[in-house]
Amino acid sequence: MNELSRRRFAEYVAGLPLASLLAAPARAQQDGAPGRIVVGYPAGGTMDQTARRLAEAWRTQQRAYLVDNRPGAAGRIATAQMKRERPDGSVVLCTQTSAMTIYPHVYTRLAYDPVRDLRPVAELAASTCVLAISTAVPAEVRTLADYVRWLKANEAGRSYASPAAGSLAQFLGFRFSQASGVPLAHVPYRGSAPALQDLLGGQVPAYLGFVGDFLQYLGSGKLRLLAVSSERRSRFLKDVPTFAEQGFGTVVGVEGYGLFAPAGTPDEVITALAAATRTAAADKTLIGGLEQVGLEAVYIGPAEYTKTMAAERDKWKPIVAASGFKADE
Repeated sequence: MNELSRRRFAEYVAGLPLASLLAAPARAQQDGAPGRIVVGYPAGGTMDQTARRLAEAWRTQQRAYLVDNRPGAAGRIATAQMKRERPDGSVVLCTQTSAMTIYPHVYTRLAYDPVRDLRPVAELAASTCVLAISTAVPAEVRTLADYVRWLKANEAGRSYASPAAGSLAQFLGFRFSQASGVPLAHVPYRGSAPALQDLLGGQVPAYLGFVGDFLQYLGSGKLRLLAVSSERRSRFLKDVPTFAEQGFGTVVGVEGYGLFAPAGTPDEVITALAAATRTAAADKTLIGGLEQVGLEAVYIGPAEYTKTMAAERDKWKPIVAASGFKADE
């Protein structure tokens, strides 16, 4: 594009009403460069796939966004980076809700304030946790009641793995330990893959992971799913009862996958991004893609998502404190 064309394009954009700019692809004012969906995890993982499905759905709405992977520190590096991004809708963060509701109670050196530094755009997907046991636990253990009886008689089996320290799964395990009256040791892993490998190999007796972790192993005979942490049964695991159904009503929690913009992003931009996300959440291609990794497409708008996270922060604060777990990294 020559200088004259650039000038004319800039004059044209400057004359457009705000609503027209918001409906156009993000960052069109910057020589047509696409926007970015920042993900704090490596390519190929569930968070990455969620962001890529969203980018594809947005593309059908003439919104051009690319996924920008910035892995490290369980997504905290990418989240902190949002403080330095332009508050114009050109860059959004896709991350788990627990990064805004549980992490503030866990990390003493959290490099971002979820209320001060970020604006919620929408929740796009959700996943429930699942308690699975391995062949290290006798075959006759088929229910939570069976498992608790076995735990009380077998001190050596009183441990459970989770995908990460400070994760929702860790604290659901702590809640189960409280409710059952059996002290359980938490064994954190760096991601679901190594935890699943040890579960399938019988090296760990139990693992609290997410639905998508287990779908490909359902017929393997190497694990048994005892309970899901949602309020109702998972659409993917209809034969697996909830914790509440089995008398453990305090073991409830679902991980959300949401979008966030930098603080200072105008209301009009948040509204436009939320509307685009709502349309995407009804897209059959996106829904099918999320289902492949055990996620349910949902839509919760900015105001409701903000209220939900505030309630979740209040809920998990005393639970994290009671667990005694803190991280300084």
